[in-house]
Amino acid sequence: MTISTDADRSEPEPIKAVPLRRPGRWIAAVLILVLAGLFVYGAATNPAYRWDVYWQYLRDSRIAAGAVVTLELTVLAMAIAVILGTVLAVMRLSPNPVLRASAWLYLWIFRGTPVFVQLVLWGLVPSLYQRIVIGIPFGPQFTELDVQSLQAAFAFAVIGLGLNEAAYMAEIVRAGINSVGEGQREASIALGMSWSQTMRRTVLPQAMRVIIPPTGNELIGMLKTTALVTAIPLSTDLYGRARDIYGVNFLPIPLLLVTATWYLAITSVLMVGQYYLERYYSKGLSRQLTAGQLRELAEAENVERAK
Repeated sequence: MTISTDADRSEPEPIKAVPLRRPGRWIAAVLILVLAGLFVYGAATNPAYRWDVYWQYLRDSRIAAGAVVTLELTVLAMAIAVILGTVLAVMRLSPNPVLRASAWLYLWIFRGTPVFVQLVLWGLVPSLYQRIVIGIPFGPQFTELDVQSLQAAFAFAVIGLGLNEAAYMAEIVRAGINSVGEGQREASIALGMSWSQTMRRTVLPQAMRVIIPPTGNELIGMLKTTALVTAIPLSTDLYGRARDIYGVNFLPIPLLLVTATWYLAITSVLMVGQYYLERYYSKGLSRQLTAGQLRELAEAENVERAK
């Protein structure tokens, strides 16, 4: 029989951890700061940048109006992409082989061709189709549309961007649907739900946790892709306005810097929104304990020690 003493019951001395020295990190940080400082100094003292012109057009009303058009293109095209992408994802997972083949063909075409080429083709729609007649073949005609008389560059830009982005959104939605456990679908079917009801009421709501974060990335990408609508051609967007201005004053560098600044400002706002959206939809996935949970663990540990 052993008799425990006070020395045996005393807690061991805490370990003093000494962090490792990593001089390579400090050297790399100093080099990056030196290179960044040299670049900023060179850009500030280089007269070719024409900073006076940059500040002159940074708050120009034409540039601001172009930024508004860019935001409109982004929102409308993403709305089309999200709705159509969800439909395509459900079609790809449908038990109907015709729907699956149709969705696969759509994705093959729009993901396999450059978006710039697609926008050029949308700009040539008036040359491809002079008139669009809606009616029954060899029967009555309900309406007729003269395509060449339309001034619909903005509409064609929205349609072209939206249809292209829908192919990528379809894959994001499909990945979100596949992330939902098979047991959820089996339980829904056991309750008497049809396949469409299962998708609408059970699978899609749970898949939003996976779908929402990458959709924010696609929204930011769409904002920058709107610069390609010059292929329609559409010159009322942010880049189009800047291009028209430097086409007159022959100073492309400061105008392109103005455009980049506006894109960075809008993208920064969208990135902040994406951060909070991702944090909201990632609730329950983090392994980090909250303050309340840490207090409960500490109290439980104190109780065990008292015993």
